[in-house]
Amino acid sequence: MVEPLIKSDNRTLVEPDDEAKKRSRLLVQCIKEECEQAGGWIRFSAFMNTALYQPGLGYYSGGLQKFGERGDFITAPEVSPLFGQCLAGQVAEVFQNIREISDEKLFVIEFGAGSGVLAVDVLLQLEQLDALPEKYLILELSAELQNRQQETIKHKAPHLYQRVQWLQQLPDNVSNAVVIANEVLDAMPVECFRISGEKTEALMVAVEDEKLVCRYLADDNLADAISTIKQRSEIELADGYRSELNPAITGWLAALESRLQRAVILLIDYGYNEKEYYHPDRSEGTLMCYYRHKAHGDFFWWPGLQDITAFVNFTDVAYSALDCGLEMAGYTTQAAFLLANGLSDLHASQVTDEVQQQVKLSQQIKTLTLPSEMGDRFKVMALTKNYDKLLKGFSMLDLSNRL
Repeated sequence: MVEPLIKSDNRTLVEPDDEAKKRSRLLVQCIKEECEQAGGWIRFSAFMNTALYQPGLGYYSGGLQKFGERGDFITAPEVSPLFGQCLAGQVAEVFQNIREISDEKLFVIEFGAGSGVLAVDVLLQLEQLDALPEKYLILELSAELQNRQQETIKHKAPHLYQRVQWLQQLPDNVSNAVVIANEVLDAMPVECFRISGEKTEALMVAVEDEKLVCRYLADDNLADAISTIKQRSEIELADGYRSELNPAITGWLAALESRLQRAVILLIDYGYNEKEYYHPDRSEGTLMCYYRHKAHGDFFWWPGLQDITAFVNFTDVAYSALDCGLEMAGYTTQAAFLLANGLSDLHASQVTDEVQQQVKLSQQIKTLTLPSEMGDRFKVMALTKNYDKLLKGFSMLDLSNRL
């Protein structure tokens, strides 16, 4: 049985303060101007991109607290340093294998580093494993988040701060890298579609009577993409079925493939394979909004103040990767990946006689690994270029054959 997507009513959400509402209204004005420039309607992906990434005003590019208990959601690195330590174990294995065949410099590239805690945990563990990279490169478009990441690293790992470098785009001078993308794909703008008889309709956004409105309109290009998905995974979508697809993944992976000579790309996100993603029971899609740890479905609710996200279709990621010249090296659950990278040993080495500390560690591990928490809902996929060694993170369970 497929779990339904539960969304709360936005009337239960805490009302933003006046200053936050003012910023949201400025963002809405930007969206209105986009609609006017486009002659009326813009694609939902364009709306989502502006709502999340408009410089200074978008959800991810503004100054809001997003991560942790005082933000809108909690990511695995915020749950426990054990997550980053396990990830570092996989990075160290890759570095060791590359060093056996090449003396070129090794790098870690992290996309969207959030609060910076994952970078800290990975770097400190790599230091323990004598596997530090030449540079730890963080691609972060938000100046506010860059500042927050810098403060986090200065505070928690000051001696490693000089090893970290912030970039606005992929570097040209990096040959060998492990790429970390934790909850990156789910933040990419998606297209929303609806099946209407024999037609596929795209969700579009416009302005009517000074308010943002949305409407489904017929779209041949989207129809072709949905037809491809239906054929390759033998899926039938009923009349009225609504869901999403991510058109940005192919370009993002193509950019990585073209810039890096040897790479292991680790994607960690919540998602499904294609048949699960477009399951008949998931007829309203996976798109959701997060505000203060509550999920709801109103993406027009104070744009710029809430996260808008969709689950990841990992089958589509795999096909896109192969089309770009990358290879699939593994697909598993977060729980299996962490356990295969030494979660139990790390726990045993850190637990003390203090009962409170034991309880805290136990709760962290439960959150990261239980099926009802992050353990099964989050998946890990590895893509590679010019790297043919097996990855230990997928030695316990590899679900690639289900893609």
